[in-house]
Amino acid sequence: QVQLVESGGGLVQAGGSLRLSCAASGIDFRISAMGWYRQAPGNQRELVAQAYSSGTTTTADSVKGRFTISRDNAKNTVYLQMNSLKPEDTDIYYCAAAYGVLSRDNYWGQGTQVTVSS
Repeated sequence: QVQLVESGGGLVQAGGSLRLSCAASGIDFRISAMGWYRQAPGNQRELVAQAYSSGTTTTADSVKGRFTISRDNAKNTVYLQMNSLKPEDTDIYYCAAAYGVLSRDNYWGQGTQVTVSS
């Protein structure tokens, strides 16, 4: 059974930083695509960043230069370092995993709330 457990969310002032962590189990982490999505109530889930086993990473234009995704294959953990946070970054952030490419059929974590105050 695949489990993705997120941590690191919380309340931060605008301009601050947070680091999200996602510990994966039940999946071959070395060959998995890992990613972070975010979603506000009533909105579609948005892909924020993804990291492939090849080392390739991508980030959404809305967070480029502020957010960095990384993965530690020895710890089966993926991270999202979020700097220069803005109120519009307030969302529930979800960790995702997949064999191959990320899609709607990902394995999902339970989500962690990130709130940025102005």
